[in-house]
Amino acid sequence: MLNLLEGIGYTVKEEGFYNVPKKVSHVLSMHRPRFDFGSRQDNSFFDVIFINGCDYSVPHPIRYRVDHQIEELEAAGLTVQKVNAWEMEKDILRHARTFIIFRCPLSDEVESLIRQAKKLNKRVIYDIDDLVIDTAYTDSIPFVNAMTAHDKSCYDDGVRRMGETLKLCDCAITTTEGMAEELKKYVPRVYINRNVASESMIDYSNIAIYRRDVLPSLQSSSVLPEDRVPYKRAVERRDEKQKTQEIRIGYFSGSITHNADFNSVLPALSKVMETHHNVTLMVGGELDVPDDLMPFSERIVTFPFCDWRRLPNYIASCDINIAPLENTLFNRAKSENKWIESSLVKVPTVASNVGAFKKMIQDGVTGFLCDCVEDWCAALNRLILDSDLRKSVGESAYLYCHEHCTTVSAAKAIRDIIVKEQSPNLAMVMPSVNTSGGVLVALKHLCILQDAGVDVLLLNTDDSTKWLEVFGHRIPVLNRVVPSGKLDKCPLSGAIDTAVATLWDTLDFVRRYPRIGKKKYLVQNLETDFYLPGDRLRLQANATYLNNDIDYLTISSWCEEWLQDRFGQDCKSVPNGLDLAAFPHSVRDFSLPKIRILIEGDCGSDYKNVDEAFRVVERLDSERYEIWYMNYTGKKKPWYRIDNFLGRVPHDQISDIYNQCHILLKTSILESFSYPPLEMMATGGFVVAVPNGGNAEFLRDGLNCLLYDRGDIDAAVSCINRIVNDHGLRKTLYDGGLKTAEERDWSKLTDRVVRLYD
Repeated sequence: MLNLLEGIGYTVKEEGFYNVPKKVSHVLSMHRPRFDFGSRQDNSFFDVIFINGCDYSVPHPIRYRVDHQIEELEAAGLTVQKVNAWEMEKDILRHARTFIIFRCPLSDEVESLIRQAKKLNKRVIYDIDDLVIDTAYTDSIPFVNAMTAHDKSCYDDGVRRMGETLKLCDCAITTTEGMAEELKKYVPRVYINRNVASESMIDYSNIAIYRRDVLPSLQSSSVLPEDRVPYKRAVERRDEKQKTQEIRIGYFSGSITHNADFNSVLPALSKVMETHHNVTLMVGGELDVPDDLMPFSERIVTFPFCDWRRLPNYIASCDINIAPLENTLFNRAKSENKWIESSLVKVPTVASNVGAFKKMIQDGVTGFLCDCVEDWCAALNRLILDSDLRKSVGESAYLYCHEHCTTVSAAKAIRDIIVKEQSPNLAMVMPSVNTSGGVLVALKHLCILQDAGVDVLLLNTDDSTKWLEVFGHRIPVLNRVVPSGKLDKCPLSGAIDTAVATLWDTLDFVRRYPRIGKKKYLVQNLETDFYLPGDRLRLQANATYLNNDIDYLTISSWCEEWLQDRFGQDCKSVPNGLDLAAFPHSVRDFSLPKIRILIEGDCGSDYKNVDEAFRVVERLDSERYEIWYMNYTGKKKPWYRIDNFLGRVPHDQISDIYNQCHILLKTSILESFSYPPLEMMATGGFVVAVPNGGNAEFLRDGLNCLLYDRGDIDAAVSCINRIVNDHGLRKTLYDGGLKTAEERDWSKLTDRVVRLYD
């Protein structure tokens, strides 16, 4: 609030009351949090999230390394958000592909985030702009060594913890070649993305140029109302400068650590100020003016550290900008900010021939580089005496920075870094995560892909699940609901390399979401036949198999055949598998007083044909047979004879259900694969089933199961009795069932699953 009041005072003084509302509105908008994890944001998904660990008491590092890089990425078409480390939500990993951590000391929360991100194949990049990662570097700073023992201990602890965070990250982005060389000692890959000027910096700098170079030359009658106060002050400054022939040298310090740097140019400054009585010095920021300059105190103007929006006006009021640096390892890693800020207002810079200045400044063209006091004196004297030289160097630097040192010009470079580093990602689009065979297959594919290094994401249609723990994996879940015709309301905005529809009504999202690379449809059944003739959903489901912009995938030969024969779709396929370890087998005891028959399936789906199963068990002796019914929808019909009803059974408990039953009676007439028979056989149980296109891939009558024709109730009863009464048959079916299950172990199919999504 104090800074805001100071800014209002400055605006009134320099620009008049007319501009106060506009400036206040702009400043307040800049301080609004970018990322609110409430409501719609809870399902947001971005390309990149910046996690800022730097305190706002030192704002310029955050501005250059977080806000400006966000602007660069947005200029490259990526979606980006930021959050402060101390405000970070525990579910933040759901919300982006790549995380850039800026100046975060290690904490339990930060360490947990990085380790979890790596398990999820998210990329975590550390961004740092100073060598504040190891006390071996910071111990060389005089200001640090002048701290009290307690303060230095606290400072050193923060430095060490920043280094620890850096070492946990996958790679680093930094500002200069000097920084990169040192960071390579801590992380395997280091990228340089230099500090650049933002759009707002350019805007404020252009305003400063206009008020200095254009506004004073206007006729008062042509001055706009908002420029009347600036016009008056600009004319006064021009007239005063013409009268005194003042040449103003400016030094603008970013932090209190620069006292030693300023002292390195002190001899040259003293000489030129002694020689040229029209030379004045403006000192801005955190700097103690040395006693050696006291003889010139009447020609020295100072101002405290100010908001960056005001800085262009101060720099523009100068004729020469100086940027001295001691030639130390720490300084050789520093960036060229002071040269950029001065160049944006066409003020020439004289800088030390060190680090980034040496890299970026073309000596005598876009600035001057100095190695010693004599160089400083020579460069300053030339610029003091030659106004044309000041103008040409300032103009050249201005043009160079506009072409090479802005967020827009740097957009491609940082985009390329992110794209190179990020893991491939894949989103599986589901109607829900309720347990069913098709859902479990898709989830298993996600787990296999995650093990293969893919950043996987599950998109469904409700907010009840944020993380899905399945098959020993943790998968982030987001709600992808998009109102019809209103894709701009979708909470997701990040790029998805591959999106996979899993049911016919999930294909619409895959086709409409604009930031998808490969669009695929994992077909597990002929969903046209899920509906009766006359139902419009039957038509809509059928239409999803006729898209030329979709790659069709499937899990059975039967699906592969009808996709080709009926719809002309060539597709890739991989057979379904089974986690054998999750289905331990046991020998069933048929000497028990009651034989348990398990019926499985949704009685609300006609193609599951559950009614027929219950008509079969009606023919069985209730004293000899116990009927268990498992339906994940939790529904049953009143006339069913049920001894034990099992509703929403967690998947990790299904094996126990199978092991407690002797025979599975599976009567589905439409299945793409049919998991329950395979799972029952894996546990050592027995299967009586109606043959269909899906189970035909692995069920072999008389070898691993008994099959009967749909509707033949007598045959079904006979199959059950044969299993109960024929020990030799049971031995054959038991051995055949275990062999079939072993052939379908997922461990033998993982490579094929990964290739399916290439």
